[in-house]
Amino acid sequence: MTVLTEAEGTAPGAARRLAWLASDPDSVPLGSAFLRLLCARGQEHLAEIEVTVHPAHRRQGVGRRLLTAALDSAREQERRSVLAQVPCDSAAAAFLARSGFGPALRLGFTRLARRGLDLATVRALTEVPHPGYRLVHWAGHVPEHLLAAFVASRRAMDDMPMEDADHGPMVWDAARVAAATGAVARRGDRLHTVAVADEADGSLVGFTELVVPGTGTGDAQHYGTGVLPEHRGRGLALWLKAESVRLACEQYPDLDGFLTDTALSNLPMRAVNDRLGYRPTHQEVLYQYDLGRGAREDPLP
Repeated sequence: MTVLTEAEGTAPGAARRLAWLASDPDSVPLGSAFLRLLCARGQEHLAEIEVTVHPAHRRQGVGRRLLTAALDSAREQERRSVLAQVPCDSAAAAFLARSGFGPALRLGFTRLARRGLDLATVRALTEVPHPGYRLVHWAGHVPEHLLAAFVASRRAMDDMPMEDADHGPMVWDAARVAAATGAVARRGDRLHTVAVADEADGSLVGFTELVVPGTGTGDAQHYGTGVLPEHRGRGLALWLKAESVRLACEQYPDLDGFLTDTALSNLPMRAVNDRLGYRPTHQEVLYQYDLGRGAREDPLP
């Protein structure tokens, strides 16, 4: 018989985290499930789940019990949707499909290798004139005099392609910006932001974020990149991202490369990544379970 043990804690990024450990009668671990209950404004209806079962104990109902417990808890917490992100064509994807999850968003992962990168070409992209705009950048927390403008610029992400995912709006304020920056710092990593300012009024109309490992080695990870709708079509996203790569290469000469992921339906951002030389590594799928179907004695088919 599988024994489930439940625990609760907090997770970075305005969320609560529930955990279950499956073990046999001798307390040997068989698998685990983690349910992240999002609490940020605009996403209170969401939960994210991750289920892992030791290969030797798969197809014995362990994953099913873990998933059932997590979904029941999400329903009790009045969540509407549960999301799980897994590699395409994987055993995990097949498990989710059998369990009533549907594919909601397809993501392409790409990498820009530092070795062989023509930095002169990247620098040339940053030097292309963009009349009426200028670039600004900072490390860590947003400078106080730019904070309000940066918060306002975050709406550039509001219409990013989410396909069928019930992701909800990400409502940003100064507290959330500070919390996200602090979470990166607590991990020992370094957050670098490049933004584009409208010289007419000083507002920030686009930004891109890059997280560099604290060691300055390995691969840096791109976070959000966005340009306000009324300023699109002027090459600002490419300008921003090229400047981010240029600065990182100069400040961290031992970096191995840059990682990013993009919705496959986000053709403009994919074009930016292609122009900079990013190459595909793999694809993943965001699966979604609709808790609005109502409670059932056994929620899994």
